[in-house]
Amino acid sequence: MDREMMEARAAVVRRIRAFFDRREYLEVETPLLAPALIPETCLEVFKTELLSSSERSAGRELYLVPSPEIWMKKIIARERRDIYQIGKSFRNGEPESPQHNAEFTMLEYYTMDAGYRESFALTEALFAELLDQPLLARFQERTALDALRPPFTVLTMDEAFRRFAGFSLVEALAARRLFDHARALGLSPPPESSDALLFNLIFIDRVEPRLRGEGPVALFDYPAAVPTLARVKNAEAAAAARTVERWELYINGLEIANCYSEETDPQAVRAYFEEEGAQKKDSARVPHKIDADYWRLFLAREDAAGTLRPFPRCSGVALGVDRLVMALTGRADIEAVISFTA
Repeated sequence: MDREMMEARAAVVRRIRAFFDRREYLEVETPLLAPALIPETCLEVFKTELLSSSERSAGRELYLVPSPEIWMKKIIARERRDIYQIGKSFRNGEPESPQHNAEFTMLEYYTMDAGYRESFALTEALFAELLDQPLLARFQERTALDALRPPFTVLTMDEAFRRFAGFSLVEALAARRLFDHARALGLSPPPESSDALLFNLIFIDRVEPRLRGEGPVALFDYPAAVPTLARVKNAEAAAAARTVERWELYINGLEIANCYSEETDPQAVRAYFEEEGAQKKDSARVPHKIDADYWRLFLAREDAAGTLRPFPRCSGVALGVDRLVMALTGRADIEAVISFTA
């Protein structure tokens, strides 16, 4: 990263802080190390050891956080207010590509009494403000910058599958035909493939590549078959056809941000940890401890007046700052926007 890019990146980060500070979000700073994590089968983590001052005492395993979520939710449970954080996150075993680095900068923000649609409007407003910087004209033509301006293109995941894969995702899930569609597309899924595996296989092969060369595209309403801590949107539908309140933002085919209406039902959170934790135990290259008591954060708590209050309805967004700077400056390689690579 050259000096001019360092100045541009610093200006973007200052503008992000000003955006959230003006809206009275509290900036928080949470640990990069954690004794236990949220189980996520889609990623690997880094493990280290905290040594005791005594050579006779065993060390304690700690893990670099893949996102600050595990800590930020604990702040929300206690403080019940809008918060944001800009900090480092770490993911192991990432693809060796110009878009990935094991250590990266994450912007994560949570809005109380809001769902994923309110978070989407907030994210569009953030982009509009970030693009209003003369400094960016050093890197891209104004027409290229204007192509990043809201309103963003919005597709439901079902619409994206219809357009790019040639079939309705909702109908395929309801009819239990996702395996057949994968085979018809020339893919070779194992016979015992789950709906989540089949979804990801088809999405990565047929949908994601078609987003390259496009401006901001937000994909809404992911299938509930893909385990997440997002709230179910249509719980009354047949189980296979349910979706969750989630969107992801892509720019030129590269994922920039991921958003949920956060699941706040303690039993649903507990079930997710148990199911994902069991899979993680079998599949992880770097096994890690799981915060078995995490679900208790979502139990109703007494406030200062002695009134029981549930975990607040909220929505969170995780946005990759490095990739954001890449988009704003027209760079295709993450090495161009960070000072050092892992």
